[in-house]
Amino acid sequence: MLVLLLGISMIHITTVVMLFVCTIANVWVVSDHGKSSVGLWKNCTDGDCNGVLPYGNDEAIKAVQAFMILSIIFSVISLLVFIFQLFTMEKGNRFFLSGATMLICWLCILVGASIYTNRFANGDRNPYVKSHHGYSFILAWICFCFSFLVGTVYMVLRKK
Repeated sequence: MLVLLLGISMIHITTVVMLFVCTIANVWVVSDHGKSSVGLWKNCTDGDCNGVLPYGNDEAIKAVQAFMILSIIFSVISLLVFIFQLFTMEKGNRFFLSGATMLICWLCILVGASIYTNRFANGDRNPYVKSHHGYSFILAWICFCFSFLVGTVYMVLRKK
């Protein structure tokens, strides 16, 4: 049981760190020649990053930014609630509150990454510049899987 608690806690901490990295880093889409990348916040070309995104003042990118920030907030809250429940909850009870909070984080990642995938990551924006997904985009989907795993394990897990 202690190994399971330690393992799921490490996965949760890893998810929080990866959510920070994928939200902050500007490598959601990378050009195939590797000289430019686009993130949620900036457009980087030849090492020079500016705040002007190729998306313009699009409402969809603002929604992706908001949902990714919400996912970080809910993930951190879930970790703090789990630690609080670990030391204050009676034996035999389940970690429902931390599990529910982590599943809300999972839903925020799902919505944010899905909007980005639909609107910006399909490669149709500029047919002359070929691009591929960057590590931030991939980390977001890995965090999606990890947050669902952590949330469901918290819902099932009982304090022994």
